[in-house]
Amino acid sequence: MTPQTVSLPARLQGHAVSPGRPWPMGASLTGDGVNFAVFSAHAERIELCLFTPDGRKELCRLPIIERDGDIWHIHVGGLTVGTVYGFRAHGPYAPEQGHRFNPNKLLLDPYARALEGRLKWSDALMGYKIGSPRGDLSFDTRDSAFAVPKAVVTDPSFTWGNDQSPRTPRIDTVVYEAHVKSMTALHAGVEKGLRGTYLGLSSDRVIDHLVKLGVTAIELLPVQAYIDDRFLVSKGLRNHWGYNTMAFFAPEPRYMSQGALWEFQTMVRRFHTAGIEVILDVVYNHTAEGDEWGPTISFRGLDNASYYRLSGGGRTYANDAGTGNTLNLTHPMVLRMVMDSLRYWVEMTHVDGFRFDLGTVLGREAHGFDPNGGFFDAIRQDPTLSRVKLIAEPWDIGPGGYQLGAYPHPFLEWNDKFRDGMRRFWKGDAGLTRDLAARILGSAERFDHSGRAATSSVNFITSHDGFTLEDLVSFTIKRNFANGEDNRDGHHENHSDNMGVEGPTKDAKVLAARSLRKRNLLATLMLSQGVPMLLAGDEIGHSQGGNNNAYAQDNETSWIDWAKTDEGLVSYVARLAELRRELPVLRQRRFLHARKRLADGLPDVIWRRPDGTVPQSEEWHDPAFRCLCVEMRMQAEGGDPNPEAVFAVFNTGAVAALHLPDTAPGWELLLDTTRPDFAPLGLASDLTTAPAQSVLLFRSLTGKGGRP
Repeated sequence: MTPQTVSLPARLQGHAVSPGRPWPMGASLTGDGVNFAVFSAHAERIELCLFTPDGRKELCRLPIIERDGDIWHIHVGGLTVGTVYGFRAHGPYAPEQGHRFNPNKLLLDPYARALEGRLKWSDALMGYKIGSPRGDLSFDTRDSAFAVPKAVVTDPSFTWGNDQSPRTPRIDTVVYEAHVKSMTALHAGVEKGLRGTYLGLSSDRVIDHLVKLGVTAIELLPVQAYIDDRFLVSKGLRNHWGYNTMAFFAPEPRYMSQGALWEFQTMVRRFHTAGIEVILDVVYNHTAEGDEWGPTISFRGLDNASYYRLSGGGRTYANDAGTGNTLNLTHPMVLRMVMDSLRYWVEMTHVDGFRFDLGTVLGREAHGFDPNGGFFDAIRQDPTLSRVKLIAEPWDIGPGGYQLGAYPHPFLEWNDKFRDGMRRFWKGDAGLTRDLAARILGSAERFDHSGRAATSSVNFITSHDGFTLEDLVSFTIKRNFANGEDNRDGHHENHSDNMGVEGPTKDAKVLAARSLRKRNLLATLMLSQGVPMLLAGDEIGHSQGGNNNAYAQDNETSWIDWAKTDEGLVSYVARLAELRRELPVLRQRRFLHARKRLADGLPDVIWRRPDGTVPQSEEWHDPAFRCLCVEMRMQAEGGDPNPEAVFAVFNTGAVAALHLPDTAPGWELLLDTTRPDFAPLGLASDLTTAPAQSVLLFRSLTGKGGRP
């Protein structure tokens, strides 16, 4: 390679500049310097901009002359870890044609592994002149470097020791959805300086709590570097949830105590030591640049027409994510970036899986959603990514956006049918018993196809998006006024019930009813086929004061108050998880279809009314049918001769006379949600009623299989 003759500032004299190579993308250490590679199909010229370590002063601009296809690359000798840099791209500023090049705007490397500085909202971030009569067709000449975070050259190496992923089978998985800061901001057992950080989240007290609960995987709300929306900042708020990604390879700095990747890696290693997997909620459906009125931070300035799905001839953006823009994963280089990002988190930080926000966007081709589309094909054939847990949020707001059950193996999917059906059943809505039956067995009508397993359904009652469990039984009307949108935001139909009093109360009867409702909902979740997911804080009684869209509440609204922990509820959830582990019948890979088992001639599932009779077809539609019983065994197709059976009762009505099945010589009562102490209750031969508003669980006493 022939070094280029480039005028360098004094502090960079002697740093040889050469063409470098087109791989890997981003900035990579070479032993004698740093190689930079960046994609742009439509730029006419790209410059590498080097900055002082604090990112405040631009030292020089180096023209990137070498181009290999659409990848521009350069090598600068002598540069080391900590080098701060950005790009400037020259090309046509023609929004009507989809091009928005503006070299006055410093651009963040899409492959940035770390960031220096935070985004400072300024009109200078815009590629157009705010207030111009020509709108976004105007051209702004102000330099935005002072307001844009810069990329930092990093070394991702880490001493992992004997770290191993727990690789928990899907049938044994219990997911716990949590926010890094909310989990520890008020935790007295976490060192003050580490509260709200990756290291604080993985402290001994937090891990001990998760282990006690029986959690096998912690699913973290977005931790890829994101920005606070301008409209929120103007209101004195922040984007607390983080669904506004700016850098797909960089950990969010606000959760660091020392600004180093090793903090995140240490967190993962600690969780693995405790047998807990780490799953990241990732947002590859859009970026933080928004629509045509948004800032030029990275992708828009490098190659707007390639990175985004455009409409209106190229001037406007497809908005399937509802956030202003949509990443164009049908472009090979954009798809490559997403795949590279996923592999980076697995290979360099050892995470165990991903939950894909608004996943339908990722599978939308020109003709619509396609389970055999490019993204799905790429991820399923990848030897690294195909072995980690992949969870989709199976909807977006675009055409044909609701795709629950349509994802290919090995994807799991958030099941909102479970969420809504269970809420409505326990609220007392009529005609939900048939739906309850479908959800208990893993929603086979949605997932039992194409070789998919019963574990394809991620069952949940609550998630970050909506009421907490405490609020679900305390409010009938959302209270989102603190978000500054006059309570217009958030779900309007929550299928919630305040049990007679709206909001906080000291009424003992109301509180008892709320506690029972929570126990019933949690029991239904943990006794159903599929993969259960708990929302952080539900197990201690955390309330958000009725706010069902606390995305902007980086305060006590979202922060879990551990000082108010309901220890009884914690023990109850832990016992539910223990029961699930003890009873393989509750966590099967195959769907149950009431087929006879070869081992004993008994069906693998038998539906019953509380009097022991099998409900007839017309009874399934009877609005008065409010007590459903089910007898389950290991699936017939699996060939497992395990004779153990469970008998569960879900009663959302009044006290009902109960007849235990005669398919076993006896039954042991393991759970009665009306008894908060939750101690195993032994033989149940004298139990003749199912209490009102209750869940009961029995285990057969037979040890040899077959009828008594």
